[in-house]
Amino acid sequence: MRDWWQPRLTLRTAPLLPLSRLFGLLAALRRAAFQLGLKKVRRLPVPVVVVGNLTVGGSGKTPLVIALAQALIEHGWHPGVISRGYGANAQVPREVLASSIPSEVGDEPLLIRHALAACPVFVGRDRPEAGRALLAAHPQTTVLISDDGLQHYALARDFEIAVFDARGAGNGQLLPAGPLREPLSRAGSLDAVVFNGDLPVNGALASLRAPTWHMRLAPRGFYRLVDPAQRRMSRDFAAEAGMPGAAQTRPMIAAVAGIGDPNRFFATLRSLGLSIQEHPFPDHHPYTAADLAAISAPLIVMTEKDAIKCASLRDARVWVLPVAAQLEPGLIAALLEKIRGPQTA
Repeated sequence: MRDWWQPRLTLRTAPLLPLSRLFGLLAALRRAAFQLGLKKVRRLPVPVVVVGNLTVGGSGKTPLVIALAQALIEHGWHPGVISRGYGANAQVPREVLASSIPSEVGDEPLLIRHALAACPVFVGRDRPEAGRALLAAHPQTTVLISDDGLQHYALARDFEIAVFDARGAGNGQLLPAGPLREPLSRAGSLDAVVFNGDLPVNGALASLRAPTWHMRLAPRGFYRLVDPAQRRMSRDFAAEAGMPGAAQTRPMIAAVAGIGDPNRFFATLRSLGLSIQEHPFPDHHPYTAADLAAISAPLIVMTEKDAIKCASLRDARVWVLPVAAQLEPGLIAALLEKIRGPQTA
């Protein structure tokens, strides 16, 4: 709901406050049941790092998961990734392979698998079972990263990270009056809060009590959907992509984004000097040929997450702009200190 991201309650969200109070009570009771042992918490034999949200919707978790895994590899660890796999039809844990399709394993796990060739990725509704399946298939794994697992308390964790993007915490209210899955006070038990971009810590976020770091999503150069070997790096992308007269006319480029905050992608394209026509889609949108055919522009640029679902559509107009998360060294240092456990002299 767009009203969630306003700084204050609106005429549409204010009447929902009683339901938010009920939602908060149920969420607190559920968490307490795990803390008190009324519900079982299962611990795996390797450290578990959880990356998630206190808000609904995407905020940059997937690039963060990829960057964390790469950093752990650089420090000698052998990470694996487990995920629910939004839209996946797997009833039991299954491995994500390079040949998997989004409808089987979800778009984000498949994107993670493509980015981390040496890192096993498993999806499953039951996170502890997915973790056990991964460890059984890949016993060399020394640490697990749980993608979007903050509220999955059945899995014991050693390091918790919550991510916020430029939308912050919106109006600071719990569902359904606001975008919060848990109250912001939950941040007090987190090991880290990561702000995606230069997010000012004000409004509802001023109450956060957790170590905080920033990350930036840096563009890595365009590639063509039907031929990833074709890559373009400069700001004059339209001319380099082979559009006649592009350098003189600066033709309109269609920008497609089906992520949590499409405006984040559109702003990135504009920062590269591109003149774009915005085509936002819902998060995790299952693209069809008709979606692209309805766009009349001679050039289309989309996120890598969208490209995962459009690979079979073979539209020669489509180019992809991948991004990579740049992390502050302090976050990696804090993570390594926590998961290594007590060190002997």
